[in-house]
Amino acid sequence: MKHFSLVRITACLFLIAITWAVFGQTLGHQFVNYDDPLYVLENAHVRAGLNWHGVAWAFTHVHSQNWHPLTTVSHMLDCQLFGVQPRWHHFVNVLLHSAGAVLLFLLLEQMTSGPSSPQDESVSPRRPDRTGDFWASVFVAAVFAIHPLHVESVAWIAERKDVLSGVFFMLTLMSYAHYTCRPSVGRYITMSILFVCGLMSKPMLVTVPFVLLLLDYWPLDRFARSTITKLVAEKIPLFALSVGSCFATLWAQNFALGSTEFLPFKWRITNAIVTYLDYIRQMFWPVDLIPFYVHPENRLEMWRLLVAALILIAITVLALARRRKNPYLIIGWLWYIVMLVPVIGLIQVGLQGRADRYTYLPQVGLYIAIAWCVRDLAKSAPAQKIILGGAAAVVLGGLSILSWKQTSHWRDTESLWSYTLTVTPDSDVAHAGLAGILFVRGQVDDAIQQYESALRLRDGNVAAHYGLARALASERKVDEAIAHYQKALSIQPDNMAASNELGILFASKGEVSNAIAMWRQTLSFDPDNSDAANDLAWVLATSSDAELRAGKEAVELAKRAINSSGENPVVLRTLAAALAENNQFSEATETAERGERMAKASGDSPMAESLRRCVELFRSGQALHSTQVSH
Repeated sequence: MKHFSLVRITACLFLIAITWAVFGQTLGHQFVNYDDPLYVLENAHVRAGLNWHGVAWAFTHVHSQNWHPLTTVSHMLDCQLFGVQPRWHHFVNVLLHSAGAVLLFLLLEQMTSGPSSPQDESVSPRRPDRTGDFWASVFVAAVFAIHPLHVESVAWIAERKDVLSGVFFMLTLMSYAHYTCRPSVGRYITMSILFVCGLMSKPMLVTVPFVLLLLDYWPLDRFARSTITKLVAEKIPLFALSVGSCFATLWAQNFALGSTEFLPFKWRITNAIVTYLDYIRQMFWPVDLIPFYVHPENRLEMWRLLVAALILIAITVLALARRRKNPYLIIGWLWYIVMLVPVIGLIQVGLQGRADRYTYLPQVGLYIAIAWCVRDLAKSAPAQKIILGGAAAVVLGGLSILSWKQTSHWRDTESLWSYTLTVTPDSDVAHAGLAGILFVRGQVDDAIQQYESALRLRDGNVAAHYGLARALASERKVDEAIAHYQKALSIQPDNMAASNELGILFASKGEVSNAIAMWRQTLSFDPDNSDAANDLAWVLATSSDAELRAGKEAVELAKRAINSSGENPVVLRTLAAALAENNQFSEATETAERGERMAKASGDSPMAESLRRCVELFRSGQALHSTQVSH
């Protein structure tokens, strides 16, 4: 037993080592402008770190068109511990992924090698060939650890939800295997809690109850000792949790769902069939992997659809026919099919045709089917063990090299999108992403050209409309910028950055009523949005139009902005103006003086001077009326 434990520890260390050998380079990588700003860089709640207000926000608000509070809290914890230094955010991603690989190995080794204690022998007889199961478990976990299709899930900070949910997925399955050895309420509750944590990390785990039923068939052999009715009934609470998560997800993604006007159900069905086969092709030949695959819409050739359908049917028939002699084939195949259902595109979210990250957990089923098939071949022909061992080493070495290279493309924004354009020059997402980094560098004309290229390829690209609006606004082409902000909002109404910035542009033109409408739109999606609350409070406190002013509401909004973002000279000036409009001149004076001291301390002379003039005005019993936005 001591020798076996040493071998198990060695296997775990091996999995950790190969994971870090491939993904350790990400500690030198940067954030990218593909969702990282939404999840971390531009999210005030996340950047503020871990606090009770932030945790409450994570559980009660939609974040990036998803409800995954534990993922959001994990980003908050990163910011609390490390600030916004990308190396440490990447470190946590790799740490979680390596933990997931180790847990997968331990899970498979636990389930396929029989019970570990004598008292469990009556529940499930010990299987005699532990060695083959052991090495098959190591191989599956190793492929999971370093497969190129998993690069996106690990090297992309915004995909924290994949690696975090992966850990809870493995823990849920391990807890379930533990429960089946000796069922008890406590063990069931523990398993359920881990499942809920997984759902709150990424709702894709809604298929877990189905996966547990598959494990009941093999390798747990519970179908031999119970009926399917009892096994299904046992999981009714888990199915209820999955249904609840589905409703929460559909609500959260209300504005991300692909419109049937653009993606009719027929197109989604045909794409789903071809995508099931494409993911298998990519599993065996993982090259030219990119962050965004354009949906084929109605452009799929009929022969591709027919070939894909026939192959999928053939595999299913073969797996069913071999279900008694090789049960792992049907279990691994159904694991793959079922786990992909939430993300296969039948309910379309966004406009991508498929995504590498969607294979993170589903393809484990295929790894299991292949590994145990090879294990049985090796058992029937012992002389081939050395050959198969060498082949496994070659496979893992090749996958590691491909993954290392694929990971290098994620080192920064320019590398990511430049590489993507070499693979697919017609990627509107890549053009828009590259434009974003050009704009940040001040290459505005080049950025505009890239945004326009993206829109020529797809006029419904929200990021391109939004980015082009920002670039045009920086060039003082206000009317053109407004048109693109409005287009972005017509496609994605909860794009709060767009509605906030559009409000500022309307205010700069004197169209204050339109500006107010935009900031109220932002607050309808996020009541704690500090930018919208501050800008709206400023206008309601200082508008030259008396009919628009509302001092009491302005005070409430200004305080809300301070609660969300903390005190700074800008929001203190807004609060002071709101208090003055509400005839609270003493409090207004004191607030403005506090802001003036803060501005001086930070070296912001223009803001300090503005606040000094406010102090003089409030001391004389006058409110501040202006049309300028508080920035």
